[in-house]
Amino acid sequence: MCGIVGYIGMQAASDILLAGLQKLEYRGYDSAGIATVSGDRVRCVRAKGKLENLRQKLHGQDDPATIGIGHTRWATHGKPEERNAHPHLDRDAHVAVVQNGIVENYRELREELTAKGYEFLSDTDTETIPHLISDCLKSLKLESLQDKHAEHNEPSLFFAAVRQAVSRLEGAFAIAAICADFPNEMIVVRQQAPLVIGFGQGELFCASDTPAIVPHTRAVLNLENGEIGRLTPLGVEIYTFSGHRLAKMPRLLDWNPVAVEKHGFRHFMLKEIHEQPGVIRDCLAAYFDSHWTPETRVSPVTLGLEDALLEGVESVQVLACGTSWHASLVGKYLLEQLAELPTQVQYASEFRYSPAPMRSNTLTIGVTQSGETADTLAALDMERERRAEATVADRARLLGITNRPESSLGQLVPNIIDTHAGIEIGVAATKTFVAQVMAFYALAIDLGVRRGKLDVDRAMALIDGLRQVPNAIETILSSQEDRIEELAHDFSETSDFIFLGRGINFPIALEGALKLKEISYIHAEGYPAGEMKHGPIALLDARVPVVAIAMPGSVYDKVLSNAQEAKARDARLIGVVPDNDPNASELFDDVLAVPAIDEVLSPIVASIPLQLLSYYIAARRGLDVDQPRNLAKSVTVE
Repeated sequence: MCGIVGYIGMQAASDILLAGLQKLEYRGYDSAGIATVSGDRVRCVRAKGKLENLRQKLHGQDDPATIGIGHTRWATHGKPEERNAHPHLDRDAHVAVVQNGIVENYRELREELTAKGYEFLSDTDTETIPHLISDCLKSLKLESLQDKHAEHNEPSLFFAAVRQAVSRLEGAFAIAAICADFPNEMIVVRQQAPLVIGFGQGELFCASDTPAIVPHTRAVLNLENGEIGRLTPLGVEIYTFSGHRLAKMPRLLDWNPVAVEKHGFRHFMLKEIHEQPGVIRDCLAAYFDSHWTPETRVSPVTLGLEDALLEGVESVQVLACGTSWHASLVGKYLLEQLAELPTQVQYASEFRYSPAPMRSNTLTIGVTQSGETADTLAALDMERERRAEATVADRARLLGITNRPESSLGQLVPNIIDTHAGIEIGVAATKTFVAQVMAFYALAIDLGVRRGKLDVDRAMALIDGLRQVPNAIETILSSQEDRIEELAHDFSETSDFIFLGRGINFPIALEGALKLKEISYIHAEGYPAGEMKHGPIALLDARVPVVAIAMPGSVYDKVLSNAQEAKARDARLIGVVPDNDPNASELFDDVLAVPAIDEVLSPIVASIPLQLLSYYIAARRGLDVDQPRNLAKSVTVE
């Protein structure tokens, strides 16, 4: 969840580190800090709260150091206070470390190091690492003094000390370390948490994510689990934890820093809401063959998946968290209704400890926008392991749906659906949500046609309908945004919201409630509309607005009936309804009109006004929309 950045080169490191942390602040913003090698000591500056506080502390300070590491924190161990901020130092201020992840055995290591006289100043698990490196370095130096003829097959004593220390750590982590005694090298480590190295002209970078690197270079190398990198002015050396040197080649990123600018929008979230028509058009171009005929190929869908992955599939299980879980619920509806495949959607964090019984010919799908969600990766890995010795029919068929094919998910599973959303900075997912839903449309149509459960005419009608969705979103943005912004003024003091939906739009009610909770801090709950009378109706009065998603189709009349129940309890009723419904204004106090569309295709269209409503309520309340409290974009810890 935290953000790591590192630099070694010829420029002033502190400026580059601050700029890199600005690009990574979506990963955590409880505190921030940087450490540089200056003279014979490490210079470290840290600040509680957002990055701006650190920038103010550094203002006017001259630091010519050309090597350094930085960190922006999402708190796990220890409160968000300055003493718990990274980087953490050893007792002599010679070793500095930043970490993203969790050291699970830190208590035992802390007790061991305390017994040796090391003093701990924070509550974090990370502080054990610089002390442990320092202790290993001390032992290695002593060995060298005692036996001057001893041969060390390590590239440096600092590298050897980090490698020894890492061998003692248990958990999931990415680490960057520097040492004043070795001012021309930085050691980086990856174990179950992302870390990428960037190659510049006479300079090297490391970061938790590529946005921190792309302003300087497009040539990158992703560390894989169990790898250590040594960065020096001469280049990069990559080793395994056991010390075996590896030959690896960098790759070129296919996007540029312009993608992570606001382009005049007040917040990244609003920009990303407006980018959704373009994202869907990119998905349409990638997933569907506009020149397809039944004579050329079985299916009009072009996902690039192995045929063996989908042949003979009898059931599907989806593993996801948060917004990805909501997208997967839409996917469940599509897979069951279009492809007639029984589908389970599991919270990845729960599946790890109570997995569903194994069923033959089951397709397991992991959904994570970042490709780094720890619970989802662990659940997929567990599923792969538990099916490794199974019969052929029971063996794992693994598929990932992600916005980052180069991520850990891409290394873990053999098949990936790229959602083509581009980098998303706002912590509350918008365009990545609709892109995940688009991936499920493509997969469900593909499986439906392959299985003979979806006739070609219906499949082509659905694809044609999907091609109308970008225009429908643009219509909502042009016709409803000002109206929604004005409506948001009425809810700046509201404490509770209820969202209702049925069928394929029940997950949209859940997602609408989540968006409002995430960025406005208003308590909100999503319910199946028919379930409201079984308990939640007790919450309703004039102070609790109710948002009902009432799209034309099989459950339309039922949703209107349930909405009437809420109106009878004096709740203010807001309706997401088709713009051609002449009766909507009679039932609803406020109407959020959307273009009429096939019920099966309505979730994406219905989600847009809910995203806008959440955004404008939060903005009206003066909150930080892009960086809501206690949250981070990529959840890389359990």
